[in-house]
Amino acid sequence: MMRHLISAADLTRDDAVLILDTAEEMARVADRPIKKLPTLRGRTVVNLFFEDSTRTRISFEAAEKRLSADVINFTAKGSSVSKGESLKDTAQTLEAMGVDAVVIRHGASGAPFRLATSGWIDAAVINAGDGTHQHPTQALLDAFTLRRRLVGPDAGLGQDLAGRRVTIVGDILHSRVARSNVDLLHTLGAHVTLVAPPTLVPVGVENWPCEVSYSLDNVLGRSDAVMMLRVQRERMNAAYFPTEREYARRYGLDAERMAKMPADAIVMHPGPMVRGMEITAEVADSPRCTVVEQVTNGVSVRMAVLYLLLGGNEPAVTQNRPAPASEENHAS
Repeated sequence: MMRHLISAADLTRDDAVLILDTAEEMARVADRPIKKLPTLRGRTVVNLFFEDSTRTRISFEAAEKRLSADVINFTAKGSSVSKGESLKDTAQTLEAMGVDAVVIRHGASGAPFRLATSGWIDAAVINAGDGTHQHPTQALLDAFTLRRRLVGPDAGLGQDLAGRRVTIVGDILHSRVARSNVDLLHTLGAHVTLVAPPTLVPVGVENWPCEVSYSLDNVLGRSDAVMMLRVQRERMNAAYFPTEREYARRYGLDAERMAKMPADAIVMHPGPMVRGMEITAEVADSPRCTVVEQVTNGVSVRMAVLYLLLGGNEPAVTQNRPAPASEENHAS
């Protein structure tokens, strides 16, 4: 049984489908009068957030509580981290408290991997977003939403996304959501196209398992789903495009562009949305937009990940390399 979920690239096709199928079971819990399962009773989960977050932190907390875990919320602001405490010291403090799992969001790419492989802590580590690197549970909830909308909740059980065409638009350069989705959607058999200004396309993207286009209008007609990304100004240290108006004109999704999409195609966004820039209010409030569904589905997917890592009988993620016999409790 593996213990960590660090990257969407670590998941095999069977791993991902298992998580999505388990999430369908968890989604049914939300329809019950009492939305609780006893699976993680007696387990302690820490939400270790070094970056600001609303959706991800609340979603994980809801998932943990629905599985009856004891939840500790840790934010860097107001903690000893603001006094200079290192990640190692924070981890060893949590280890001394006997936590069973750590959900970590960190501004430094690679921080969750370091926490999982350092030996500082003997707990499951789940990456809730690290720098511009990975955000695996976001990719899983996006895939879950895609499968539900394009295939169906019941018909989708055991199925992947083979043959589906997904277009991801916007600030690819700074987006851990884009990287995670490219990895996972490719694993699930989908065809991914990235659309962005040349300045917001990462170096080395030619090695990613996807296509790249600089024209949104050219790909809309053959997209089963269009995922819009927010321009992450907080990660930018230069001017990557002339003006917001110019960006919206060339890469924003409005009603006129949405009309070019196939009739059953959907619009996605990981949030938070900047209405009027990458997406207009008309599109954001359209029945074809799945933003609210993605938030709902995020709780089910994170319940599934926690269940499989801490309480399930089958592995949810694969191990990158064999661990020595004396270190069976530490997945790499």
